[in-house]
Formats: sequence, C-alpha cells, structure tokens
Amino acid sequence: MKRVILDTNAIMATAQFKIDVFDQLHGYDVFIVQGTLDELHQIMKEGKGKNKLAAKLGLQLLSAKKIDILPSEGHVDDVLVAYNLKGYGVLTQDVGLKRRLVNSYFTIRQKKYIIEIK
Repeated sequence: MKRVILDTNAIMATAQFKIDVFDQLHGYDVFIVQGTLDELHQIMKEGKGKNKLAAKLGLQLLSAKKIDILPSEGHVDDVLVAYNLKGYGVLTQDVGLKRRLVNSYFTIRQKKYIIEIK
C-alpha cells in the first residue's frame, strides 16, 4: 500500500474547494506530520476569513477521519522532503516544495482532481 502525507496548504485547499481527498486517494494510507497539525492550529488562532475557516474545516476533517500523525521536528517542508525520500508521496500545492521533492508527489488540478506527478 502506498503512503501519502498531506501538506498544510493541501488540507486547506481540500476544505476550500470541497474535494474529497480520501475518496480520490482511495488505496493509499494517508498521514500528516505533527508540524502540519501545528500550522493548522496556528492559522486558526491568527488567521482571518477564508483561511481561518479552511484551517478549522481541515482540522475537523483530519479528526473525523482519524488520520495518523507522523513525528516531525524542524521546518515542515524539510520534514516532508525527508519523508518523500523514504518513499512517502506528498500532496501539496506549494510550488517551492514540489521542486524539492525527489519521488512522486500529488497535487490538485482544476480545483477538482488530485493527480500524481512522477
């Protein structure tokens, strides 16, 4: 079974675009890293408007789906790159992070679809 880690901006985008990420990633084990959870809580605390609402919805979704949390220390993007090197896919909208990923990753296209980039 393949493993995919959701990045903060991907979680927020799925909430904003109303994408069922778990349906589209059927057949994959889905994870988040602790740093992503921390970032979502920070956005809820300090964010405004759509971002605050998207973070809240994202946290509720992660809780409802009981997503496993992987340990992380340091900058979240660095942690995601390290997990990617270990064979995890990463779902992200972050262009800078996409450039750093060595193995396959996932992204959202047309605010509707999740596709894998190899």
